[in-house]
Amino acid sequence: MAVSGGQDSLCLAKLLLDLKTKWGWELAIAHCDHRWRSDSAENALFVRNLAQQWQIVYFEQTAEVVVSSEAAAREWRYQILMQIAQQHGYGTIVTGHTASDRAETFLYNLMRGSGADGLQALTWTRSLTATLQLVRPLLSLTRAQTAQFCQTMGLSIWEDSTNQSLQCARNRIRLELIPYLQAHFNPQVEQALNQTAELLQAEVEYLEAQASQLIERAEWNVEGQSCSFNRRTLQTAPIALQRRAARQFLQESLPEAPNFAQIEKLVALISAPHRSQTDPFPGGAIAQVEGDWIRLQSADVMNARN
Repeated sequence: MAVSGGQDSLCLAKLLLDLKTKWGWELAIAHCDHRWRSDSAENALFVRNLAQQWQIVYFEQTAEVVVSSEAAAREWRYQILMQIAQQHGYGTIVTGHTASDRAETFLYNLMRGSGADGLQALTWTRSLTATLQLVRPLLSLTRAQTAQFCQTMGLSIWEDSTNQSLQCARNRIRLELIPYLQAHFNPQVEQALNQTAELLQAEVEYLEAQASQLIERAEWNVEGQSCSFNRRTLQTAPIALQRRAARQFLQESLPEAPNFAQIEKLVALISAPHRSQTDPFPGGAIAQVEGDWIRLQSADVMNARN
C-alpha cells in the first residue's frame, strides 16, 4: 500500500492492518519521496518508523531527478509502486484515494474539457498489468471522515505543507472551489459528484465494450506499416460509438494517446468521399479513404503508393 503519512493513507494503513489477520493479507508499505520539500527526508523517516512500529515490510524510493509537475510526479510514483509490486510478488497496489479526491478529479477534468472517461476517473479498481491491479478501497469516505478516523484512533499525521499551496490547481479546487459549492449550491456536493462519477463508470464500461465489438466487425487489419478498417460498418453507428471506435483504433496505431481533434479527424473520414485524407497524426501517419476502407499509414508509404 502507498503511504505518504497523511490522514488518508494512515487511515488506509490502519484499516488494512486491523483486517490483515482476518483475511490473511500480506501487507507492505511503500513510500515515494519526490524531494519537493525540504522536510521530505523527515517525512520518509516518519513513515519508515511507522512501518517498524506496526511490523510491516517497508519499501522506500527517492527521486533521482526532481520533477516539476504533479502529473510527472504521479507517473513516476506509479512506476515505482509497480516495480516494487512486481519485484516482490505483490498482486495489488492499494492507495488511499477518497470520495473527496474523486470529486476534485471530476471537477478538474470537467474544466479541462474531458469526456465521460475523464469524469469517471479514480475508479475502485484498475488493471495495471495482467497480474497487477490498483485498488482504492476508501472511495466511499470523505477526507473529513478519514481525519475523524485518525483522531479517534490516535494516529499522528504528517502535515504536508504543499497541500496548502494555491499554486496547485487541485489544491485550489479543494480549498476554494468545493467549499464555495458547498456553501452556495449543495452542502453534499462531494457525494453528488461521486454519484455522478459512479454512474459514468458503468456507462463508460458499456460503451467501450460496444465500441470494441464495432471495430472488430469493421475487420480492423494490420498490414506491415499500415492498418485499416471498413468504414461502412461504422457509418450507421451512433456518433458516440464512432468516436470510441476511432479512438480505440488510433490508440493501437499511434505512438501517443489521441486527443479530441485527432479523433474527430478520423471520424470525419467515415462519411467522406473517396481519397479524402487527414493531415499527419503524431508520428507522421496519415489516414485516407480507399473505397469502403480507411487506411492509416506513414506518409512515406502513401507517397510511394501515389
